[in-house]
Amino acid sequence: MKLIRPLAALAFLIASALPALAADAVFPPGLRLGMVPLVGLSTAKTFPGFESEDGSVKVLITELPPAAYGEVVSAFNSNPAGAGGVKQDKIESPAGLAYFTTESGKAGETPVKRYSMIVPGAGFSGYVAVQIPENATKIYTDEAVRQMFASATTRKQVSAEEQIALMPFKITDLADFKDIRTLAPGSSIILADGNESAGYESKPFMILGLIGATPQAADDRARFAQEAALQIPGVRESRVTMSEPIRINGQQGFETRIDGVSGKDKTPVTVVQWIRFSSGGASLRIIASAPRDQWQAAFTRFRAVRDGIQPKG
Repeated sequence: MKLIRPLAALAFLIASALPALAADAVFPPGLRLGMVPLVGLSTAKTFPGFESEDGSVKVLITELPPAAYGEVVSAFNSNPAGAGGVKQDKIESPAGLAYFTTESGKAGETPVKRYSMIVPGAGFSGYVAVQIPENATKIYTDEAVRQMFASATTRKQVSAEEQIALMPFKITDLADFKDIRTLAPGSSIILADGNESAGYESKPFMILGLIGATPQAADDRARFAQEAALQIPGVRESRVTMSEPIRINGQQGFETRIDGVSGKDKTPVTVVQWIRFSSGGASLRIIASAPRDQWQAAFTRFRAVRDGIQPKG
């Protein structure tokens, strides 16, 4: 099925029997989707989900935008027989009606079976990608995977403490932001006054995360920061109003501010981007947005969060 197949491939690039005797579903840290893993699988070390001891069997679990579930359902209904050797099926689960596909493929030179499943969630779609080497399919059978999918369940929320603990830095001041949500486990997180279902743009929010290699030369850093700020997703009609080097917790950084509009209602917003450069490894990037009429009060809170970010260890 055309929609799920590339999602499965992407999931395993980024990270990717019978049900376990324990009846309780296991939730990967920071995620709202969990399930009862198959016998012999434990929590994965390098991606959210489960894996066998030798790493050959993988069950990647992640969250997609809420509309993804409906798109998959429509694709299933428009072509119920499947295509290209991809078998389509569905099963009831505690999370709701799950749609999944089964197909054969290769991981390098190794023949594998791949399964992709999607379930509805409150404000998200739960997605699972399973990869099993052909020589393990007598243990991890189609029926075993089906039963694992049938155990899929969701939780309403993940505690702020659990989500923050996944980040590669400490957040010591939340500045009264109440809605905390992981965007990518261990990589980026959003702090907001609004919420996912109503939309974030009409109230102040921040996104904290790491970015890869950044320029070392001062002139290159200025250009890099401005270009990155003008490409912030969701902000339109952007105009840079300030861009200058600063010190952030004793480290070299850059502050860039832009005015623009955001959201379906075209809310006028002011956005600040801070990049705290690292001489080696990833740099810290903070994006903070507020409606223009709430900017002054929000900016004080934004700085409190920024200045409270400390290294772990």
